Amino acid sequence: MSMSRNKLIGLVAVVLAVGIIGGVYAWRQAQPAPVEPEPPAVPSVVKGYLGGEKISLFEDQAFQDLASQSGLDIQYKKAGSLAMMDADLTGMDYLFPSSRAAVDYGASKGVTSGDKDIVFNSPIVIYTYRDVADSLVASGLMSKDGEVYSLDVSQAVTAMAQDKTWADVGWARGYGQFRIDSTDPTQSNSGNEWAALVATVLNGGQPATVDSINRDKDAILDIFSKSGWMETSSEDSFEQFLTLGEGSKPMMVGYESQILDLAVNKPDLYAQAKDDVVIVYPTPTVWSTHVVMPLDEAGVRLRDFLKSEDVQKLAWERHGFRTASYAAASSTDQFGVPGVTGQVGAAVELPSTDAMSRLIELLANKQ
Repeated sequence: MSMSRNKLIGLVAVVLAVGIIGGVYAWRQAQPAPVEPEPPAVPSVVKGYLGGEKISLFEDQAFQDLASQSGLDIQYKKAGSLAMMDADLTGMDYLFPSSRAAVDYGASKGVTSGDKDIVFNSPIVIYTYRDVADSLVASGLMSKDGEVYSLDVSQAVTAMAQDKTWADVGWARGYGQFRIDSTDPTQSNSGNEWAALVATVLNGGQPATVDSINRDKDAILDIFSKSGWMETSSEDSFEQFLTLGEGSKPMMVGYESQILDLAVNKPDLYAQAKDDVVIVYPTPTVWSTHVVMPLDEAGVRLRDFLKSEDVQKLAWERHGFRTASYAAASSTDQFGVPGVTGQVGAAVELPSTDAMSRLIELLANKQ
């Protein structure tokens, strides 16, 4: 019996359909298996010791976001720049002191880093209160150009060495001997650099030497004995200055970056202090060079991250650290802090490594 025309057409359609389906199946089987998306990479943990004045930067959410994008989970323990050189380095990837003097001190203790680099800078300044500053301007110990206050360090050191009182230098309300408080110079960088500046001024403005420090040791010890107990962290010292007021801490040594950081990140607190707190530039001053010291490859990754354009910009605009890209070229007006200068004037070099070691030894052992 011959197949009807309709049945023939239907059979052809079925055959074609089976062929098409089979071809599609074969094509799909020939394709590579889809690639499963990789889980997000776990950030590399980087641990180290950090000076207190840089904690605000490391805690900044923008900084942490940049670190995460770079695959880093940056962790820290707070320590003074000198103290961290004597600390337990087990499991640590970096040190981040605030001066080359601290780096040299570490080298004398066997703590070295071939990949170290300066990433931030900040001049040493004095913080005081407006009525104190204006009184010292009237007596000639300080000067004022527009809104910028300056301290004659030579006159200030002479006054402290001669046991002048606050009344003697022009501030009648002050109690006791004239002094400028700092952090512990045997543990913290700001105090250490202030000690170097004092010793240099006593040496006629030339960087102090081992011989000059031995010659002037009684004056150096007397000047630092006026402060009594000293903080080991620059940030703790600054907070105490703001909290206790002029009756307890009329003048203190710090970093320029601290008041700029306060204005940006704690505007309510700065609003309470801005009419009273004054930033003063010592003449001469010294630059604090914040040096990151990688201890391994993870530390090298941190160094490269800190030197990136985004971090350098953030460090200046939100935390007041001057950098190679963001310093005098970027206006200080953005911070809204009166008396901050775009160009830091007279500055001196730190004494040699041997002299700095002798200075630390003198202040630690009082002999």
